[in-house]
This record gives sequence, structure tokens and C-alpha cells, in this order.
Amino acid sequence: MKINNLLIGIFSILIISCYDKNSNSEITKDQSQRINEKEITLDIAQANRLAALPLKCMQIEFPNKTGQVLISVSDLGTPKELHPAFYGCFDWHSSVHGHWSLVKLLKDFPDLENRDSIISKLQQNLSKENIQAEVNYFNREQEYSYERMYGWTWLLKLQEELDNWETKEGNELSENLQPLTDLLIKRYIEFLPKLNYPLRVGTHTNSAFGMSFAYDYAIHSENLALKKSIEENAKRLYLKDENCPINWEPDGMDFLSPCLEEVTLMQRILSESEFLSWLESFLPQLKNKDFDLEVGKVSDRTDGHLVHLDGLNFSRAWVFYRLEKAFPDKYGHLKSLGDKHLDYSLPSIVDGSYEGEHWLASFALYALSER
Repeated sequence: MKINNLLIGIFSILIISCYDKNSNSEITKDQSQRINEKEITLDIAQANRLAALPLKCMQIEFPNKTGQVLISVSDLGTPKELHPAFYGCFDWHSSVHGHWSLVKLLKDFPDLENRDSIISKLQQNLSKENIQAEVNYFNREQEYSYERMYGWTWLLKLQEELDNWETKEGNELSENLQPLTDLLIKRYIEFLPKLNYPLRVGTHTNSAFGMSFAYDYAIHSENLALKKSIEENAKRLYLKDENCPINWEPDGMDFLSPCLEEVTLMQRILSESEFLSWLESFLPQLKNKDFDLEVGKVSDRTDGHLVHLDGLNFSRAWVFYRLEKAFPDKYGHLKSLGDKHLDYSLPSIVDGSYEGEHWLASFALYALSER
């Protein structure tokens, strides 16, 4: 079933359950199973729906959360003055992965609606001058740790996507972005050895997530120094971990799973045999064919922190999909669990609440791509 039909089915269930966008009723086990029997695919209609969200906000300056550190009054500026490339979509990192979403959709769907407008806005935002202004901001002494590592890792994911967009526009934008990418690679290599303890949180500073997309970029770009740094430090921080308490998850505002983000990082950096042995000690229950994990339930999608749990459902799903694809015999049963999480939160990308729509499309798209 295409996603638009899937969403219709979900909305029908929600209506029957007297669903209200500020509260959630239970989807029964039988209803969930009926949904999960259907195939989830990303078609052009849903690509247009997903693209509309970052396109809507990528040049919308307010509301905005800058996360700025002020040394003097001269540091003050509007979001667009401070970040002429990534000033839209409420905050810097959401703007970055909104740009990633648009580039990926342009690549995967050549007939995407508003294609010319999207390309024009990408060229406006990601100009050489604007990227140099971003570099200048990151070089402010007080902003040395700005967006570490969540924004950094999404920036490298955007660079990877642009590098693989083999068009005139893709080549141009890839070249424009590279100076900021090079700066953040340097920051990674400087910072990771200083991190004495991992950050096991479900929000932006999660260190496993911060390394995962960066590792993808290191492989893509054949950057051996970055690859080595991530491998060495990930092993130092995580290799001895055992029995992750996934039953403690989630916290009330998580959009990442501390346990599962560690899994997907180690899946990237370890050999197959090393990883399977490590996973057996870290989350042995995953191999159980009856393993289940309750979705993160959102009580109020107009609350910018509570709606994080929709993102958690998408990020859990992308870990499950990556595992089941790599090890179908051992972990193939996790695909239905990923679908369960995806099914629950897909309606949130079209509910019209800016608290979710400015960023959730990227999470949904990445989950669907991993599927």
C-alpha cells in the first residue's frame, strides 16, 4: 500500500477511536496488525508531501531558537544575519536536515513538484558567501562547541547527499558547502579523544548518533583520519557495554534511543562477527522473535518537547530496519516492529503543528529510506 493509503487507514482508525490531536487513544493490537500487513513505500505523492514541509520553512526566519552565546552586544544579530545559510525551520540543525531532505527527494524523485523553486532556494541559501558566513560564526571563540555533535553530523549527511547528486546544481552546492564540512571534520577529530565518557541521552547531544552519520561521511569521502577517529573512540566508549536497560526508555522528551543509537553506531564500525557478538551481550533480547517495544506515545503535539517522541518512533524504526536488512535470519522480525513505530507517528508529519512539522519530515524520510 502506498503511504497515502496507509495514512488514510491510520486516520480512519484514529477517528473511530475519537482521536484528538492533543491526546492519543490506543490503537488495538488487531488494528495494528492489519496496518502492518500492508507494504509501506515512498511514492511521488508522499515525496511531494514530505518536501512541502522543509520547503515551507527553509526561508522562514521566525520563530527561531538561535542557541547563541553572547560575549558583547556586537554579537547580536537576527537569525538570518547570524546564519544566512541555515536560518529557517526554527533552529540551525533542523534547517540543515531540512536541506538534506530536499536534496534527497530531488535526487530520488526527478519529477518532484516545485523542483525549480526548491533548487533556486537551495542555491540562494547554500551560496559560497553564505557558507563562508557560517564558517565565520563557527570560528567565533565562544561558539567552538556550537551544535556539537547533532548539527555537525547532519551537516556531514547533507554534504554526502550533495556529493552524490551528480548534476550541475549538485556539484555547485557540494563545492560551496565543503569549507564548513572541512571545519567540522577538524572539530570531530579534535573533540572525540577529549570525550572521556559517552553521552547516553535521547536528545541532541547523544554521542553515538553524533558519530553515526559522520562515519557514513568518512566512508563516503574516504576520509581516513575521520574514520579512524570515530572507530577508535566509539570502541573506547562503547565496546565493553553490556545489558543496555532499554526497558528504561523512553524519557519523556526523547527523539533518539540511547540503546539503539549505540547499536547502529557499532553496526557501522565493527565487523559482522564482532558486531553480532557484541550485540548478543548488549541487547540479547533483540534476537527473541517475540521481542516488542512500546511506541513512544505523544500526549500533545503542540508541545515542542513532547512531540519529540514522534521522532523517537522514526529513529527507532531506522535502527530496526538497518538490522533486519543486514541480518534477516537473526533479526528479520524487527521489520514489523519498525513498521509499528512508523505507523504510529506518520500522521504527525501532516497534523499542521509547526512544533513537529519543521523537523519530523526529515526523520520520517530517513526511516523510510532505511526501510
